[in-house]
Amino acid sequence: MGDVLGEEEALSRLLGTARAVLFDFDGPVTDLFRGVSTAPVADEIKEAVRRHWGALDPDVEDCDDSHGVLLRVRDMLDRPASPPRDRAALDLAEAIVTRHEYEIVRTASPTPHLGALVEALLGLGMRLVIVSNNADGPVCEFLKSFDLQSKFEAVMGRDPKELRHMKPSPESVNRAVEHLALAPDECVLIGDQLTDLSAARAAGTRFIGCTRSPERAAEMMRRGADRVVSSLAPLVNAAKSHAPESPADPN
Repeated sequence: MGDVLGEEEALSRLLGTARAVLFDFDGPVTDLFRGVSTAPVADEIKEAVRRHWGALDPDVEDCDDSHGVLLRVRDMLDRPASPPRDRAALDLAEAIVTRHEYEIVRTASPTPHLGALVEALLGLGMRLVIVSNNADGPVCEFLKSFDLQSKFEAVMGRDPKELRHMKPSPESVNRAVEHLALAPDECVLIGDQLTDLSAARAAGTRFIGCTRSPERAAEMMRRGADRVVSSLAPLVNAAKSHAPESPADPN
């Protein structure tokens, strides 16, 4: 019981000094692929890029993650080749991932306790922004499906023109902070991956990890996360602890 109270007190202090909360999308907002591997998407990308460029570099061939292969294809574009590689293959790869993201958000559901957390944070006057490696369009479609679009004032998604801006790059977090016109340390990023933590630290924001993996939680703390939780429920309780009390009924 003491550990639970200690966690909520620490989270309460963390939220109490924040003015905005930045949410990673896949994980804290929705379990987008629900544990299903994105290897088939990565394979589709590799097949499409081969048609343009021929044989792929080993690091591209070995990658079985849809976002990871985008970054590797981006790096391969800049490597020496004769004739030089054209960007059309990279744009096609990004479009393939975006198409799959549009498909998957149609069956995705909000993470447990998300609605309660959003309302509790808004009740404290917090400003909310999405920072994601997913494309803007699918994220916005998901938010609209669950009447959440008015709760988040901006979506900072994948930059299709420069895939190296994906986290762990801090670019999307920096854009969110600039949009909010706040100091970085007035913002807290909630993320489920080490790449989210790296982006937050590089941008100067604080970070709350949200993962059910004990190993990842331990690594997040080792790398400087402010706090790590296994679900959004403790954050709901922490936010509610700051809610102003309703005036007593004189009757």
